[in-house]
Amino acid sequence: MPELTGDVVLLICGIGVLYYGAEWLVRGSARLAASLGVSPIVVGLTIVSFGTSAPELVVCTVAAIGGNPDLAIGNVMGSNLANIGLILGLTALVRPLEVHARVVWREMPLMLIITLALYPLIWDDLELSRGDGVLLLMVLVAYLLFVFQSSEDEAPESLGEYEDLMKPSDQATQRVSLGDVGWVVVGSGCLVLGGYAIVEGAVEVAGALGISEIVIGLTVVAVGTSLPELATSMIAAMRQEADIAVGNVIGSNIFNVAAILGTASFLQPLTIPESVLYRELPAVVLMSLLLFPVLRSGWKIRRWEGAILLSAYFAVGVFLL
Repeated sequence: MPELTGDVVLLICGIGVLYYGAEWLVRGSARLAASLGVSPIVVGLTIVSFGTSAPELVVCTVAAIGGNPDLAIGNVMGSNLANIGLILGLTALVRPLEVHARVVWREMPLMLIITLALYPLIWDDLELSRGDGVLLLMVLVAYLLFVFQSSEDEAPESLGEYEDLMKPSDQATQRVSLGDVGWVVVGSGCLVLGGYAIVEGAVEVAGALGISEIVIGLTVVAVGTSLPELATSMIAAMRQEADIAVGNVIGSNIFNVAAILGTASFLQPLTIPESVLYRELPAVVLMSLLLFPVLRSGWKIRRWEGAILLSAYFAVGVFLL
């Protein structure tokens, strides 16, 4: 029991370190980008989105290299479920979210298509090979190019978040600050340290309790690594930047599949449990489909619809467990 307590503490501490690492990385990177004159939309859709997904990237990469593919795939599936059900549900309860039509007709279909693309990649040999990883990373590059080309339409929605991440002095002087470089370095270091702690703690807890790694990845690790998305969406909602809140979730889900599974499988081919094709992946697809009519009804997520998303998340969690 003392050993289990130590593993639980290690897991919790890892989540805490991971959260603050992502926060510092996002802030430092955004301020550096401002100093270098990078456009607001590029910051909002690359640095900020990458920063909030960085915990999943580190955890999945460490898990894959360490021979724990179940933890990696469980983390991605669980994070995507948490992003839609838990994060958007809680955020809508705090403040109803108005959504522009382009989010429904453009980002949502892209998220669904990229998620469904996992079926043919996994189905043949129950593995994400290095070739599959390269293909997913190519999809990521194509998505980013698409984002850059349409950046002018999205700039106003990203500007508020971008400016909030910058100090007034940074906006005025446009000079690179060694302090901001330090935040990037420290944040990156915390992400690596926290990622190792989470994987080590999660594997040991799963072994001690007789729970599969994919279940730990779906629950504790997934929610823990989704904290940056939760914080970003909550703050965006309270500041009446609904597009940022919803876009953060959809962009993170795309990033989780294309960038994280792509990187992890490129570094170390991932053996995927067959159950993922019949349980976890369909659950993510169903939650994504549930989001479509919610967003389409009045172009907003009302509080009662947020409650539905939250309830659906817990119902799916109970089913998977």
